[in-house]
Amino acid sequence: MRILSVDLGTSNTVAVLSAHGRPPRVVEVDGSANMPSAVFATEDGTIMVGRDAERRARLDPTRFEPNPKRRIDEQTLLLGTDVIPVSEVLAAILRRVLDETTRQLGGDLPDEVRLTHPAQWGPTRRNVLLSAARLAGMGGNLVLVPEPVAAAAHFASFPGKTLAPGQALAVYDLGAGTFDVAIVGATPNGGFTVVAEDGLPDLGGLDVDQALLVHVGREVSHKDPQRWQRVLRPESTPDRRTRRALQEDVKAAKEALSRHPQTEVPMPEPFEDVLVTRGELEALVRPSMLRSVELMSRVVRSAGMTPDRLAGIYLVGGSSRLPLVGSLIAEKLGVVPGSLDQPETAVALGAQHVASDGISSRTQGVEGQVAAGTGAHPGVSGPYAPPPQQVASIPGYQGNGPGQSGGFPQSGYPNSGPQQVQQQPAPTNFPTYSLAGQTTGDKAPASKKKPLVIGAIVAVVVLLAAGLTYFLTSSSVATYTAEECKAPGAADDKGLTGCLRQLAGKIADTGDCKPGMGNGPAKPAEDLGVTSTCSAPGRAGTQVTYLQSDSADKLKAYTDGLLKSAGGDRTEAKWAGNALEGQYSSAAGRNAAVLVFTVTDRPLVGFIYQVPTEGQNPTPGELADYFEKSVQPGE
Repeated sequence: MRILSVDLGTSNTVAVLSAHGRPPRVVEVDGSANMPSAVFATEDGTIMVGRDAERRARLDPTRFEPNPKRRIDEQTLLLGTDVIPVSEVLAAILRRVLDETTRQLGGDLPDEVRLTHPAQWGPTRRNVLLSAARLAGMGGNLVLVPEPVAAAAHFASFPGKTLAPGQALAVYDLGAGTFDVAIVGATPNGGFTVVAEDGLPDLGGLDVDQALLVHVGREVSHKDPQRWQRVLRPESTPDRRTRRALQEDVKAAKEALSRHPQTEVPMPEPFEDVLVTRGELEALVRPSMLRSVELMSRVVRSAGMTPDRLAGIYLVGGSSRLPLVGSLIAEKLGVVPGSLDQPETAVALGAQHVASDGISSRTQGVEGQVAAGTGAHPGVSGPYAPPPQQVASIPGYQGNGPGQSGGFPQSGYPNSGPQQVQQQPAPTNFPTYSLAGQTTGDKAPASKKKPLVIGAIVAVVVLLAAGLTYFLTSSSVATYTAEECKAPGAADDKGLTGCLRQLAGKIADTGDCKPGMGNGPAKPAEDLGVTSTCSAPGRAGTQVTYLQSDSADKLKAYTDGLLKSAGGDRTEAKWAGNALEGQYSSAAGRNAAVLVFTVTDRPLVGFIYQVPTEGQNPTPGELADYFEKSVQPGE
């Protein structure tokens, strides 16, 4: 039995292979156990992966994405001028691992592939991972394993560390992109159950790197503030290369401080190199690390336990190497944590040790759950909650949480062994969702107990409603040629010209549109032409603005400024509707979220502008979904 387990991480990907009766071993890719999860899109459409991608990034950083796993909630990535589905980007990473594994197996494919994932991932994210695996050619025997379960299995594989039924282990997982903590209990059948878990999506090794970058910037930026701003916000290829090199040096310095009390960060000219100490780094990240330890303490309590009753606290993830992590846990919880092995490889190795009889329904039929609307909503990271009875009662542990009568708390988490996935035909792009057991042409039998008169009345109402719906939703919008839209025509009382009505679609009638752009932060400094601002359907505090000018360049300059001011990551894709076609681009930062949609052959543009309020955290992908569902003009 040839089993390949893959831990696709934010910064690095690790693969482990067991074959021919030999113990599991790490698959080295390009001579290293850790393959960077970075990708680079060449101009001919090839996606390069790993160290090859990092080398090519120096030529054109705009075509480089160092952490694609962080973008899993977005449908597409913009690499250079190419818009590439996220599933294809992740597939390229998995394909590189599969190619190297197949080479080492003499051309044979693995019999089974195990993919690890964060415990908090819902069905939508897990489906993206599955789609990527199928696109990579990993075959039909795919198994999903939650990362903390894999980590616990690896811990228990060491002599003297076996978890008896009723014992629980805390897994502290500090990776590059996120922090996750889970309490994993051992079940009588040799498997494991996630008793409680939580995480911090804004804490990881990348955030430590950013804190160190800001620190060294404070040390040198006074010498040439303008030059330092060019390093932070590069506008040319040489500037982007400089920033990329500095980021690599900052990361290397962070890693060196895990081994040495001090090190130097090489700085680009005209700045001098900066000496940093471990004490300085720990002072920078101590508040963040303290948050992670406090969260772990709360998760332990939510599991009805105390730290002294744990079988141990297991550190995984490359960033858990920071000495401050272990000292804070020991100081706050009174338990000395352990790593036992390379923390970067623990999850991939542990996936090999998970008992095969612990298959869980947590991922069974993921595609069907999403199609039926019973799984998590796209973008929601919470796990699918199975019936409470799936959490096995374990003799030997008496919980002290509410309603406890022995066994682990009824938290809604299933016994989490490998999760065999119901297979669907391999998709060509994104996964195809279908309802399990449903066949084309199936119809529910009509009830024979309803009186005929009620049936007739219902039929009439349905016909009237259908007619009214058709009347209200059928497109009656006039269409115009590109020649007719070259310059703004007369606008109506809503500020809409005929061409703008074509772009606005149904919002022209339902969006409470008014002439102009108001006095908000998106108000331009100059007159751009005919403008109309409408309320965004179903989205409080958000507006949709439509503009028509005699200059497409003028509109582009203005909307590019909006996107730049929003900052953050971007999502781009094409759109079409109402005999128009074009491209949209969305960006979301701390102070604003913006989506701009342009028309290919005429000076028309629209944009969605949102100022996030407290508790709101819009992302480019979420804004793009909203545009496609609620704002994009229909056919």
